[in-house]
Amino acid sequence: MDDRPIGMFDSGFGGLTVARAVIDLLPAENLVYVGDTGRYPYGSRPLGEVRAFARQITRKLVEEHDVKLVVVACNTATAAALDDLRYEFDVPIMGVISPGVRALLSVTETGRVGVIGTVGTISSGAYQRAVQARRALTASGRPVRLTCAACPGFVELVERGEERSDEALVLAERLLAPVRAAGVDSLLLGCTHYPYLARTIGEVMGPQVVLVSSADETAFEVRDLLLETGLGRRAVGGGEHTWISSGDVAAFVRLGRRLFGPELDRVEHWEPEAGAAPALGGARTVPGRLAARSGRGPEPSPVPGGKVGGPEPSPAPGGQAGAPEASPVLSAVATEGGTAEC
Repeated sequence: MDDRPIGMFDSGFGGLTVARAVIDLLPAENLVYVGDTGRYPYGSRPLGEVRAFARQITRKLVEEHDVKLVVVACNTATAAALDDLRYEFDVPIMGVISPGVRALLSVTETGRVGVIGTVGTISSGAYQRAVQARRALTASGRPVRLTCAACPGFVELVERGEERSDEALVLAERLLAPVRAAGVDSLLLGCTHYPYLARTIGEVMGPQVVLVSSADETAFEVRDLLLETGLGRRAVGGGEHTWISSGDVAAFVRLGRRLFGPELDRVEHWEPEAGAAPALGGARTVPGRLAARSGRGPEPSPVPGGKVGGPEPSPAPGGQAGAPEASPVLSAVATEGGTAEC
């Protein structure tokens, strides 16, 4: 039995989807959540910069709050920093990419799947490698054809509370064009902000496409780790939740309560240490737990590029860069100009 809290962080509000799933599944656990709203969005920043932010926040959680494990509830930070964090800190650290891929491959029927995420996440190649690491087969044994699309602007819509606006619909129609053209039957929302846009994304993709979120699968992974390590808390009653923001506290409470619920009522302000980088100005939705799990593996390494084992291709807007035919994975990095195989 361990009364120490679970630590969790994201660039802003997106990780609240994971926090909600963890609290619902493990109500007795204490939680400390850091929303780095003073430096969001992470997706458009260099991965090295995001890695520095992730190390800074993880150090705060471990040294100041004595957390027993850390959940990197941000896809971009997972892609950029997870391996480094696991090497540097002596607590269990988990990300959200591998749980999301497990859920995605368990639900697809045709093997044609899509992932949407920030520019940083998609360009890192993390999802392409995560699919490849699972031998690029669906739960039924079908080969996988993966199409990825970067969706710049989605995070900002959520952070402004405009996820149901006309602007959101217009932007979604443009940015989701590559995955629609690929004929995917399942789409992983590869950013923890994106479930808040699920209704708009669903309208664009259509009812035949299943939208997959990694939040519930990540929560189940947290539960399993606590059981395996004996770190779970067995107190009677609900745990304590601490909310921390590096940005405007009043804004965090206002939008956080709308997105998360009334429990998010008090937020502490945190000012990152000096020297940190300056801030930058219809479908079905299924939770992560969709099929029997086939084991936990490491998150992919944050090495920019495409398919595992090959050189980094040069993106060619509107064209393709010829992946080997022997590979069962077709990975496409989408820009606003088109797609390029990786």
